[in-house]
Amino acid sequence: MKKVQKPKKPLIFYYIIAIIVILLLNSVIFPKFMKQSVKTVDYGTFLMMVDKKEVKKVQIENDSIYFTDKEKEPNYYETTTFDDPDLVNRLYDSGCSFGRVVKEEMNPFLSILLTWGLPVLIFFGLGQLLTRSMMKKMGGGNIPSMQFGKSNAKVYVESTTGIKFSDVAGEDEAKELLTEIVDFLHNPQKYQEIGASLPKGALLVGPPGTGKTLLAKAVAGEAEVPFFSISGSEFVEMFVGMGASKVRDLFKQANEKAPCIVFIDEIDTIGKKRDNQGMGGNDEREQTLNQLLTEMDGFDASKGVVILAATNRPDSLDPALLRPGRFDRRIPVELPDLKGREEILKVHGRKVRLADHVDFNAIARAASGASGAELANMINEAALKAVREGRKYVEQADLEESIEVVIAGYQKKNKVLSTKERLIVSYHEIGHALVAALQTDSAPVTKITIIPRTSGALGYTMQVDEGERNLMTKEEIQNRIATLTGGRCAEALIFGSITTGASNDIEQATKLARAMITKYGMSDEFGMVALETEVNPYLGGDSSLSCAPETAKIIDEMVVKVVKEEYQKAIKLLEDHKDKLHELAKYLYEKETITGEEFMAILKNTPEREDRTEEI
Repeated sequence: MKKVQKPKKPLIFYYIIAIIVILLLNSVIFPKFMKQSVKTVDYGTFLMMVDKKEVKKVQIENDSIYFTDKEKEPNYYETTTFDDPDLVNRLYDSGCSFGRVVKEEMNPFLSILLTWGLPVLIFFGLGQLLTRSMMKKMGGGNIPSMQFGKSNAKVYVESTTGIKFSDVAGEDEAKELLTEIVDFLHNPQKYQEIGASLPKGALLVGPPGTGKTLLAKAVAGEAEVPFFSISGSEFVEMFVGMGASKVRDLFKQANEKAPCIVFIDEIDTIGKKRDNQGMGGNDEREQTLNQLLTEMDGFDASKGVVILAATNRPDSLDPALLRPGRFDRRIPVELPDLKGREEILKVHGRKVRLADHVDFNAIARAASGASGAELANMINEAALKAVREGRKYVEQADLEESIEVVIAGYQKKNKVLSTKERLIVSYHEIGHALVAALQTDSAPVTKITIIPRTSGALGYTMQVDEGERNLMTKEEIQNRIATLTGGRCAEALIFGSITTGASNDIEQATKLARAMITKYGMSDEFGMVALETEVNPYLGGDSSLSCAPETAKIIDEMVVKVVKEEYQKAIKLLEDHKDKLHELAKYLYEKETITGEEFMAILKNTPEREDRTEEI
């Protein structure tokens, strides 16, 4: 779709030109209407010019003498008078005349008119000219940016180069639900013949970065109709009533350009549940919401005006907004699965030069839980890395490194660890990897590194599942907690002391243990009883306990018990394989980064380890 072009030059540009013109008039043109410029000379020079008969006209005024010379274009002079009784006779003898030399200043009224009136007229005329020009370009309509209460929605018109469904990958279900809307806009008669009506609105819900806005633009691109795009925050105004006025103007424009699509991004800004907290229910946000509800009831869906909206906080929306007849369809736009991630990588991979051996499936498996925006960022980071290293193609290693950049940040090359710290970090990371490898139902280790990252991590262990995982058993969660405690266990076992490096591991282990009890019902004491409430599942999933204080105390004790049990299990595994812990930690200390194949080769004592000795 092609966006409607705005004026090439902003209004301030023309006003700056007008100010420059006025300054030039005041400094160059206007002075010519004032009194002449006068040269000051000493009295001796004046007498010398008199004796040489070069003085043409003289004016004696108080303590000053003004005179002109006999040039074709006379110059004006000024000098100071002295008590000279022969001056008048010398002037007569030289043949000069007496009279007014310096012209009077401009009439005060004319001076004010030129200095102040003319600039005002220039600005007024310029404003009128620009206003008429802009209104003419917009077909004689109003200018939204220059009037209160006018919608400032961005308007996109039909174009053959717009976004299509082929540009959106990984959201097949959402595209299928939106295809019917596109078909109605193309062929409304076949729906009208049977008596079916087009859904008035569709609400796209999902986490940030999953492509909700992109899907809305793709619907407009497929339907080849005008597309109005506006954010919910743009309805919020300082003046009461302006938000509601903008809603009215938006729907008025949409009806004039029907069939069309209106897209309201972040609708939760104006669509939050109404309460009694806002000035007796009469605050600006509620007025805007009420107007939106009224407009959605009032417009004729048969004209082909479709309202699309996007939010990642559907739980906060007003129920009146979600009832049938307003937003009839709720379309989930979730994080992509393994196949979806692979398709998204291929779509964005078309924009860069790729080597022949690139395996998008491996990258998609390693990027579990990534959104479409994050996957696009990974492709871009890989391309940037290839440019930095002087290559013209993106290779598999670039894509693998880009995953680590998005997850853990860039390598912090200027951070140098001491010998002791490197050794501690080596044992810490091998502790994680060894506990994971020695348990069943754990994701395979794919990479271990002790190179610090900009996220603050001094090292990390990457595990990647072979396939897509949608469910986790109780045993798998317990194994995951044991793996998280493995780093601290290795420090305590080898060095007899512990460090602050396990802070993130502790946080994740505690969160998993608490979720087992309060969210997943995996405890014998409480069973299938929900003890917490999740808020904003698409924005981090914050949760709060919904139980009595006595129950919360019991939960805390159970969480501590679960983590301690898994800690003891990890200690036992590392003690039983202490020789491998030493061998792997020494190897990681020397190499800084090792692959999962190298790790397993040492663990299993296979010859494969000898085949890969180059540093990664």
